[in-house]
Amino acid sequence: MVEKLIKRSIHEAENPIEITLREAFCVLEPKLRPPFPLTIPTQEGYSNLNRAILYGILCEPHLAKVHVKHLHGIITDGYEYFTSILVKIVIELYGKLVDSVKRQLIWVTHELVDVSAVGYDGLLVALLRQIVGGDFGEENLWLCFEMVNLFSSKWVCLLEEVPLVLSGALYVFLRLLADHCRVMNIPKIESLRQMEIAFCVRLLREKFSLCLRIGRDLVRLLQDLVHVPEFRSIWKDLLYNPSAFKVDGFVDISQIYGTRTSRWYFLLRITPEMESQLRFLLTCVKFGSQKRYQVWFARKFLAVPERTSVVIDIVRFICCAHHPSNEIINSDIIPRWAVIGWLLKYDMKHYVEANLKLALFYDWIFFDEKVDNIMNIEPAVLLMVHSIPRYIDITHSLLEFLFILLDNYDVERKEIVSRGISTALHTLIRKGVVQSLDVITSCDMLSPIFKERLGKLLSDWQFQHRQEFQTTNIPRDGIPSFSSSLESQTSA
Repeated sequence: MVEKLIKRSIHEAENPIEITLREAFCVLEPKLRPPFPLTIPTQEGYSNLNRAILYGILCEPHLAKVHVKHLHGIITDGYEYFTSILVKIVIELYGKLVDSVKRQLIWVTHELVDVSAVGYDGLLVALLRQIVGGDFGEENLWLCFEMVNLFSSKWVCLLEEVPLVLSGALYVFLRLLADHCRVMNIPKIESLRQMEIAFCVRLLREKFSLCLRIGRDLVRLLQDLVHVPEFRSIWKDLLYNPSAFKVDGFVDISQIYGTRTSRWYFLLRITPEMESQLRFLLTCVKFGSQKRYQVWFARKFLAVPERTSVVIDIVRFICCAHHPSNEIINSDIIPRWAVIGWLLKYDMKHYVEANLKLALFYDWIFFDEKVDNIMNIEPAVLLMVHSIPRYIDITHSLLEFLFILLDNYDVERKEIVSRGISTALHTLIRKGVVQSLDVITSCDMLSPIFKERLGKLLSDWQFQHRQEFQTTNIPRDGIPSFSSSLESQTSA
């Protein structure tokens, strides 16, 4: 029997979870062999028995089937307690688990899906979050393979019972494919890539209504895979033949643009450990004292060049899933824009840098105050403003990218992009995120062309809304009436 769950150095203290499970196993080991006792345990005894059986499943692979049969026989809570311990192990200990324990963890997850255990959706999500973006190590690729195999083999019951988790899996594997499709001539990645493509294409083609739950970031991920033949045809149908997806009411890709992506999806691409460190940085570290924490973070999560692609997911997380309280905003804690500025100066490949900027500005392109949260677009404008004059290169590169988006992102629906960006700018000013953009438009160090275009964006928005006001708010009897939404805009 494996004597421990996790790998640790001789100077490292034992983990409390491991101690609790092992102690339960040692006390109850005689009762874990057939024939099993028929007595009904107390609540405390039931909890201890669950822990003992779990330890046996993870550490005695040769007896795992016996332990699972025992588990099925004693369950009175729909496996809720048993599954909750597994979720805790995955979130807190996965990276330290012994390899054989990881294999057993996946095996028992299959078993729990088969019996529709209470909380197994949380277990699947926890496992998905342990897949590290840009990591081509054997252990990480193994987890990718096991998870895409699980989602493919359990397709029917997952679709019926936890469809939201399936949409989350689509988000994860589309994002992973962006990395996996850039690596060639590695047999393990080749077979994994084909499985990932097959799963994603099946979901997109057969259950597109479910895929739409992701919102606009679905488009962001798909456009990064347009060079892959299987996704090129999907992309073409999205643009020119939306009826191919057979979803009632879906007639144009702009309908996806108008749906903000839930923060839950962004958490799927950040490991729990990474999330913990980022939240600590953004809630506890004072501005000016962050360097050593950033060095530690980079050494831990960004040291391997291929892993830098995770900065794309980090930026989406910071913009859309971490919204600081007013107390934090008004304190001396390092602001979100400063962390993103640090990431932007990190050494990375050109396509990663471009996707990072797209992640930063993505909600600008389709911004609608009725749908979107101003906190999602705040970091980009503050980064541009606060980078003047010391880091003028950042302001310049971000403005340049913003105008590239304006000119080139879906040219057939350019009015949507133009309206989104100009509305984002005016909302940021009107809400007091920045008092004005004078610091940009009056900066001699910036390109006159950029300053002129920025001024035009602002004036165009004012003209457009003046026209809308005149044409939509004069009723037939000639007496002006104001809608509640317009009233709130003018009073603000």
